[in-house]
Amino acid sequence: MDAIRLDDLVGLFTSVSAIMTARADELGRMDAAMGDGDLGLTMSKGFAALPTALAALDDPDVGKRLSKAGMRMSSVVPSTMGTLMASGLLAGGKAATGHTELDSEGFASFLQAFAAGIAQRGKCSPGDRTVLDALHPAGQAARLAADEPGATLVAVADAALEGALRGVEATKALVPKFGKAAVFAAKAAGVPDQGAVAGAYFVEGLREFIRVGR
Repeated sequence: MDAIRLDDLVGLFTSVSAIMTARADELGRMDAAMGDGDLGLTMSKGFAALPTALAALDDPDVGKRLSKAGMRMSSVVPSTMGTLMASGLLAGGKAATGHTELDSEGFASFLQAFAAGIAQRGKCSPGDRTVLDALHPAGQAARLAADEPGATLVAVADAALEGALRGVEATKALVPKFGKAAVFAAKAAGVPDQGAVAGAYFVEGLREFIRVGR
Protein backbone atom coordinates (compact mmCIF):
# COMPACT_ATOMS: atom_id res chain seq x y z
CA MET A 1 0.00 0.00 0.00
CA ASP A 2 1.49 3.32 -1.07
CA ALA A 3 -1.21 5.58 0.38
CA ILE A 4 -4.32 5.52 2.57
CA ARG A 5 -7.19 6.63 0.36
CA LEU A 6 -10.73 7.65 1.16
CA ASP A 7 -12.08 4.16 0.62
CA ASP A 8 -9.44 2.73 2.95
CA LEU A 9 -10.55 4.59 6.08
CA VAL A 10 -13.25 2.06 6.99
CA GLY A 11 -10.76 -0.80 6.74
CA LEU A 12 -8.10 1.18 8.58
CA PHE A 13 -10.30 1.73 11.61
CA THR A 14 -11.79 -1.75 11.42
CA SER A 15 -8.21 -2.93 11.95
CA VAL A 16 -7.78 -0.64 14.96
CA SER A 17 -11.15 -1.74 16.33
CA ALA A 18 -10.23 -5.42 16.01
CA ILE A 19 -7.07 -4.96 18.07
CA MET A 20 -8.82 -2.88 20.72
CA THR A 21 -11.57 -5.48 21.02
CA ALA A 22 -9.07 -8.33 21.29
CA ARG A 23 -7.09 -6.43 23.95
CA ALA A 24 -10.04 -5.01 25.87
CA ASP A 25 -9.78 -7.40 28.80
CA GLU A 26 -6.02 -6.87 29.08
CA LEU A 27 -6.42 -3.09 29.06
CA GLY A 28 -9.24 -3.35 31.58
CA ARG A 29 -7.11 -5.37 33.99
CA MET A 30 -4.20 -2.96 33.66
CA ASP A 31 -6.47 0.00 34.25
CA ALA A 32 -8.17 -1.62 37.23
CA ALA A 33 -4.80 -1.83 38.96
CA MET A 34 -4.06 1.86 38.38
CA GLY A 35 -7.34 3.62 37.64
CA ASP A 36 -11.04 3.10 36.95
CA GLY A 37 -10.81 -0.16 35.03
CA ASP A 38 -12.81 1.12 32.07
CA LEU A 39 -9.97 1.61 29.57
CA GLY A 40 -10.63 -1.58 27.64
CA LEU A 41 -14.32 -0.80 27.28
CA THR A 42 -13.59 2.78 26.25
CA MET A 43 -11.13 1.76 23.54
CA SER A 44 -13.18 -1.13 22.18
CA LYS A 45 -16.49 0.74 22.19
CA GLY A 46 -15.05 3.98 20.86
CA PHE A 47 -13.15 2.52 17.93
CA ALA A 48 -15.91 0.01 17.12
CA ALA A 49 -18.18 2.96 16.32
CA LEU A 50 -15.83 4.48 13.75
CA PRO A 51 -16.04 2.09 10.76
CA THR A 52 -19.83 2.55 10.51
CA ALA A 53 -19.52 6.30 11.00
CA LEU A 54 -16.84 6.57 8.32
CA ALA A 55 -18.82 4.41 5.88
CA ALA A 56 -21.66 6.95 6.02
CA LEU A 57 -19.44 9.89 5.03
CA ASP A 58 -19.02 11.20 1.50
CA ASP A 59 -16.63 14.13 2.00
CA PRO A 60 -13.97 14.05 -0.77
CA ASP A 61 -11.40 14.99 1.87
CA VAL A 62 -9.59 12.49 4.08
CA GLY A 63 -8.95 15.08 6.77
CA LYS A 64 -12.59 16.03 7.11
CA ARG A 65 -13.56 12.39 7.41
CA LEU A 66 -10.99 11.81 10.13
CA SER A 67 -12.18 14.88 11.99
CA LYS A 68 -15.77 13.67 11.85
CA ALA A 69 -14.61 10.30 13.15
CA GLY A 70 -13.09 12.16 16.09
CA MET A 71 -16.38 13.91 16.75
CA ARG A 72 -18.16 10.57 16.66
CA MET A 73 -15.74 9.01 19.12
CA SER A 74 -16.12 11.96 21.46
CA SER A 75 -19.87 11.41 21.61
CA VAL A 76 -19.67 7.62 22.01
CA VAL A 77 -17.04 7.51 24.77
CA PRO A 78 -16.89 10.89 26.55
CA SER A 79 -14.50 9.58 29.21
CA THR A 80 -11.02 11.02 29.74
CA MET A 81 -9.28 8.59 27.41
CA GLY A 82 -12.10 8.70 24.88
CA THR A 83 -11.84 12.49 24.80
CA LEU A 84 -8.06 12.35 24.38
CA MET A 85 -8.22 9.92 21.47
CA ALA A 86 -11.03 11.90 19.90
CA SER A 87 -8.91 15.04 20.23
CA GLY A 88 -6.07 13.22 18.51
CA LEU A 89 -8.33 12.32 15.60
CA LEU A 90 -9.62 15.88 15.33
CA ALA A 91 -6.08 17.28 15.27
CA GLY A 92 -4.87 14.60 12.88
CA GLY A 93 -7.82 15.29 10.62
CA LYS A 94 -7.08 18.99 10.63
CA ALA A 95 -3.50 18.27 9.54
CA ALA A 96 -4.80 16.13 6.68
CA THR A 97 -7.49 18.57 5.52
CA GLY A 98 -7.29 19.32 1.83
CA HIS A 99 -5.98 15.87 0.89
CA THR A 100 -7.71 12.90 -0.68
CA GLU A 101 -5.12 10.42 0.62
CA LEU A 102 -2.31 9.98 3.14
CA ASP A 103 1.03 8.96 1.67
CA SER A 104 4.13 8.33 3.79
CA GLU A 105 4.56 12.06 4.42
CA GLY A 106 0.88 12.60 5.16
CA PHE A 107 0.72 9.64 7.52
CA ALA A 108 3.68 10.94 9.51
CA SER A 109 2.04 14.37 9.72
CA PHE A 110 -1.21 12.75 10.85
CA LEU A 111 0.52 10.88 13.69
CA GLN A 112 2.45 13.93 14.81
CA ALA A 113 -0.71 16.03 14.83
CA PHE A 114 -2.59 13.23 16.63
CA ALA A 115 -0.01 13.32 19.42
CA ALA A 116 -0.06 17.12 19.53
CA GLY A 117 -3.85 17.10 19.83
CA ILE A 118 -3.65 14.81 22.84
CA ALA A 119 -0.96 16.95 24.44
CA GLN A 120 -3.03 20.08 24.00
CA ARG A 121 -6.31 18.59 25.20
CA GLY A 122 -4.81 16.69 28.11
CA LYS A 123 -2.32 19.41 29.06
CA CYS A 124 0.33 16.71 29.27
CA SER A 125 3.88 16.34 28.02
CA PRO A 126 6.13 13.41 27.12
CA GLY A 127 7.38 11.88 30.33
CA ASP A 128 4.14 12.39 32.25
CA ARG A 129 3.33 8.67 31.90
CA THR A 130 0.25 8.92 29.69
CA VAL A 131 -0.90 7.72 26.27
CA LEU A 132 1.27 10.52 24.88
CA ASP A 133 4.38 8.58 25.88
CA ALA A 134 3.56 6.07 23.13
CA LEU A 135 2.10 8.42 20.53
CA HIS A 136 4.71 11.19 20.70
CA PRO A 137 7.63 8.85 19.93
CA ALA A 138 5.46 7.13 17.32
CA GLY A 139 5.00 10.45 15.54
CA GLN A 140 8.67 11.33 15.87
CA ALA A 141 9.79 7.97 14.49
CA ALA A 142 7.29 8.24 11.64
CA ARG A 143 8.62 11.68 10.75
CA LEU A 144 12.25 10.51 10.72
CA ALA A 145 11.31 7.57 8.51
CA ALA A 146 9.23 9.72 6.16
CA ASP A 147 12.15 12.11 5.70
CA GLU A 148 14.31 9.32 4.30
CA PRO A 149 14.60 9.36 0.47
CA GLY A 150 12.10 6.97 -1.09
CA ALA A 151 10.36 6.23 2.20
CA THR A 152 7.36 3.94 1.79
CA LEU A 153 4.16 4.11 3.77
CA VAL A 154 4.86 0.63 5.17
CA ALA A 155 8.32 1.70 6.36
CA VAL A 156 6.86 4.76 8.05
CA ALA A 157 4.14 2.69 9.75
CA ASP A 158 6.72 0.14 10.92
CA ALA A 159 8.88 2.91 12.36
CA ALA A 160 5.86 4.43 14.10
CA LEU A 161 5.05 1.18 15.86
CA GLU A 162 8.67 0.69 16.89
CA GLY A 163 8.65 4.19 18.35
CA ALA A 164 5.41 3.55 20.21
CA LEU A 165 6.73 0.32 21.71
CA ARG A 166 9.92 2.04 22.85
CA GLY A 167 7.74 4.67 24.46
CA VAL A 168 5.68 2.04 26.28
CA GLU A 169 8.83 0.41 27.62
CA ALA A 170 10.11 3.77 28.86
CA THR A 171 6.96 4.34 30.93
CA LYS A 172 8.04 1.58 33.30
CA ALA A 173 10.47 4.07 34.84
CA LEU A 174 8.03 7.00 34.93
CA VAL A 175 5.85 8.24 37.78
CA PRO A 176 2.15 8.91 36.99
CA LYS A 177 1.02 12.49 37.55
CA PHE A 178 -2.64 12.47 36.56
CA GLY A 179 -5.90 11.00 37.83
CA LYS A 180 -6.24 7.95 40.02
CA ALA A 181 -2.99 6.53 38.63
CA ALA A 182 -1.14 9.20 40.60
CA VAL A 183 -2.74 7.91 43.80
CA PHE A 184 -1.37 4.44 43.09
CA ALA A 185 2.03 5.70 41.96
CA ALA A 186 3.86 3.13 44.08
CA LYS A 187 2.33 0.37 41.97
CA ALA A 188 3.64 1.89 38.75
CA ALA A 189 7.30 0.99 39.19
CA GLY A 190 8.36 -1.48 36.52
CA VAL A 191 4.87 -1.62 35.00
CA PRO A 192 4.03 -0.03 31.62
CA ASP A 193 1.42 2.71 31.59
CA GLN A 194 -1.93 1.35 30.51
CA GLY A 195 -2.74 4.42 28.43
CA ALA A 196 0.56 4.15 26.58
CA VAL A 197 -0.16 0.49 25.90
CA ALA A 198 -3.53 1.47 24.40
CA GLY A 199 -1.75 4.10 22.30
CA ALA A 200 0.65 1.49 20.97
CA TYR A 201 -2.26 -0.78 20.09
CA PHE A 202 -3.78 2.11 18.13
CA VAL A 203 -0.58 2.46 16.11
CA GLU A 204 -0.40 -1.31 15.70
CA GLY A 205 -3.90 -1.39 14.26
CA LEU A 206 -2.99 1.28 11.72
CA ARG A 207 0.24 -0.52 10.85
CA GLU A 208 -1.45 -3.89 10.36
CA PHE A 209 -3.89 -2.51 7.82
CA ILE A 210 -1.14 -0.64 5.98
CA ARG A 211 0.96 -3.80 5.75
CA VAL A 212 -1.87 -6.05 4.59
CA GLY A 213 -3.51 -3.53 2.27
CA ARG A 214 -7.02 -3.48 0.93
